[in-house]
Amino acid sequence: MDIEFVRSRFIKHFDGQTGHVYASPGRINLIGEHTDYNGGFVFPGAVDKGIMAEMRPNGTESTIRAYSIDLKDRVDFDFHDGVGPRASWARYIYGMALEMEKLGVPVKGFNIAFAGDVPLGAGMSSSAAMESCFGCGLNDLFGENKVSKWDIVLAGQATEHNYCGVNCGIMDQFASVFGKAGKLMRLDCRSREFEYFPFNPEGYKLVLINSCVKHELAGSPYNDRRNSCENVVRHIAAKHPEGKFETLRDCTWEQLEEVRAEVGEEDYTRAHFVLGEKDRVLAVCDALVAGDYETVGKKMYETHYGLSKEYDVSCEELDFLNDIAKECGVTGSRIMGGGFGGCTINLVKDELYESFVKTACQKYFEKFNRAAKVYDVVISDGSRKLC
Repeated sequence: MDIEFVRSRFIKHFDGQTGHVYASPGRINLIGEHTDYNGGFVFPGAVDKGIMAEMRPNGTESTIRAYSIDLKDRVDFDFHDGVGPRASWARYIYGMALEMEKLGVPVKGFNIAFAGDVPLGAGMSSSAAMESCFGCGLNDLFGENKVSKWDIVLAGQATEHNYCGVNCGIMDQFASVFGKAGKLMRLDCRSREFEYFPFNPEGYKLVLINSCVKHELAGSPYNDRRNSCENVVRHIAAKHPEGKFETLRDCTWEQLEEVRAEVGEEDYTRAHFVLGEKDRVLAVCDALVAGDYETVGKKMYETHYGLSKEYDVSCEELDFLNDIAKECGVTGSRIMGGGFGGCTINLVKDELYESFVKTACQKYFEKFNRAAKVYDVVISDGSRKLC
């Protein structure tokens, strides 16, 4: 993205003055889906696509004047009116202003224009990139950068919960705020401890194939699965009053089997996926340290199977792309993101890259009469002030 382009829109749509420019990235997740809100492990990295915003105080007490460059839409609102804007994109700004205020930041009225190159609906967390970018800007403009990175992450999560209707975990915001160029991060979502892992796999490329099937997470599909997991935990906790069970992270395979009949097959199967995914993340970490990318790839395929057949968040298009990857000899492939569309993430040997991408796009178009999009993954830095 071009700073000067964002700046030109900011000047045009407001008072002709410039502000400060902030950027936050989208993310990929090598492995560890739907484990964040279950207290497990995830393995994300920030990417070179994200959100860029120019922001400047406007002298009012609480009036926000916001312009979405990509949508060519402007909304002005008072973030203290108790209602907030109706436009879904503006609610991320509204939510972050209120959440940062709760953290002690004396937020006043401001102007903001922003644009992004995170593909919408691709499972790369454009919403988290917005929250992280706006939080970074508000912390700098009004908070003297006193709010910690972790508190910005949690403010982003609270914005999703309280103003956007998505009961998400913390992975997406974490990756956007804490990302480092050339490094993936293993995050323990229970303790919030994390570790950086250098990611520069010689002889391999990471590439995303976007099905261009868009998904909307607000509503029942995402929250239903979280409810399934929480239901299993409640039943296990009732059988074991001596233990402490907050999430599926605290549960064993044996305990899951104990409540299988009580919780029903759907909830059992969803919880079964989560426990398996927790183990797969740790196996991938060990494999990366050993330089064993064949094991990494195997675990990616296992995750796709679980997301498709157990957690039931795949779709025909994503399963088709995964099958093509297998046929082409791709080392690893799986759904990335919450599901119901979006991308597959693929670990491909250099010598197979061009033929795989060509074959996948050609066969996908022949099958669905829809063009897939290809994004090479560049692991990049997290939230930051540009100027």
